[in-house]
Amino acid sequence: MTENPFLNLTYEPALEALGDDYYDIVAAADFPQHILRFRNDDLLPRLGLQPNTVSDFDFIETFGQFQQRSPLLALRYHGYQFGDYNPRLGDGRGFLYGQVRGTDGILYDFGTKGSGTTPYSRNSDGRLTLKGGVREVLAAEALYALGVNTSRCLSLVETGEQLWRGDEPSPTRSSVMVRFSQSHLRFGTFERLHYLGRSDLVEPLLSHVIAVYYAHLLAIQDPQERYARFYAELVQRVAQLAAQWMSVGFCHGVLNTDNMSITGESFDYGPYAFINEFNPRFTAAYFDYMGRYSYGNQPRVCEWNLQMLQKPLALIMAAEDLETGLASYRSHYYTAYKQRMLAKLGFSDLLPELGDELLRLTLELLEKTQVRYHTFFMGLTEQFSEQWCGAPEQILQATVDNSDDDAVTLLNAWQLHYHTCLTTLSAVQLSKVAQDLHRSNPTIVLLRPEIEAIWEPIVAEDDWQPFYQLLAKIQRPFETDYRTLD
Repeated sequence: MTENPFLNLTYEPALEALGDDYYDIVAAADFPQHILRFRNDDLLPRLGLQPNTVSDFDFIETFGQFQQRSPLLALRYHGYQFGDYNPRLGDGRGFLYGQVRGTDGILYDFGTKGSGTTPYSRNSDGRLTLKGGVREVLAAEALYALGVNTSRCLSLVETGEQLWRGDEPSPTRSSVMVRFSQSHLRFGTFERLHYLGRSDLVEPLLSHVIAVYYAHLLAIQDPQERYARFYAELVQRVAQLAAQWMSVGFCHGVLNTDNMSITGESFDYGPYAFINEFNPRFTAAYFDYMGRYSYGNQPRVCEWNLQMLQKPLALIMAAEDLETGLASYRSHYYTAYKQRMLAKLGFSDLLPELGDELLRLTLELLEKTQVRYHTFFMGLTEQFSEQWCGAPEQILQATVDNSDDDAVTLLNAWQLHYHTCLTTLSAVQLSKVAQDLHRSNPTIVLLRPEIEAIWEPIVAEDDWQPFYQLLAKIQRPFETDYRTLD
């Protein structure tokens, strides 16, 4: 019995039990150095562990040196990348370290990134740059704190190698990250089986997914009805996820189907970005030349990805059930998006027609004025007064005073409708608007300049303090002690 609490966890061979048609057993790389740069103590209680009982060396031994209690599995998958099918994918720089049941009863994956080559590395080195690891830690923690369904990072270990990359000044430092998520099964896991013509492997995989991640559906006796309910629920989860991204201003870098989780979680964000100005055409990835994965296109891309998933599922499901499930996507998306956006405007409940019009006017105002997205909502939060209910001309008056004529025209129309919405509230509801605004609009946003600002001291002086300071802020984005937006 080891003293390392990670190695004493009970690892469940849930995916391993499916058989090696879905993965390859691999080995981790041997790294020349192990420096723990990030440990997510917030996740430890979910594993039944207390932070003060887990040492830094426990993290390093388990998630840097990869002492193991179960086989390391490189998962097999394909995917649609920028709309074109790619059968040459799979875990090329990571593996499933193990699966552990949390204290909440949910089965979680420990999945690596940067842990070495696998059969799917395609002549790459299987490594992760340190900057790439830092960026994913920050994104995961920021999204989680903003109420987005996302994977998180359990640890980040610097590994002492020099890497050469075309999109970073090289040589650059290396790292290995461990992702904590509900599943690393992707849309592309199923798509690979369709490509190979292995309909015999689709049913065991889908049954596994339902049993582990949609267990409430096991009470449905008829398999076809159970499958249909699974797909309909996945459609709803993905629609809600897209709404979450859009409301917080998050632009996923590479929304390929191999980056879509079968549980509807965010993960593997690519060269992501949070928008500054409200620009639906903004793209996070410099190589997304056609803007396929632009900020405004994300809801449609997610719907398309769900449609592509129908191909492998149709091997065992009725086409009518798939079509019915996908038909609800846009309704689910709009409902979730509208709810989150109205919350950012201070309303938890409005008559449907008033809410629809307020959302339309807000988006028109944001897009046509190219106002800073987060600044607009923070301005609303800071300026709000219950007196607006009786004085519409005072609504966002400071913003109006600092706007040009075209923006003022749009603001005046928005002011009048916002006032109309306020007048429908009871006195109790009106008294809660300010509180709702503060709960829904962060005081700090993880914009690219913030990331670059903390990366510079790491490169120049190996100074990690700005990173930890930024991390602490984005983990509490609704605090009022700091405000970085102008």
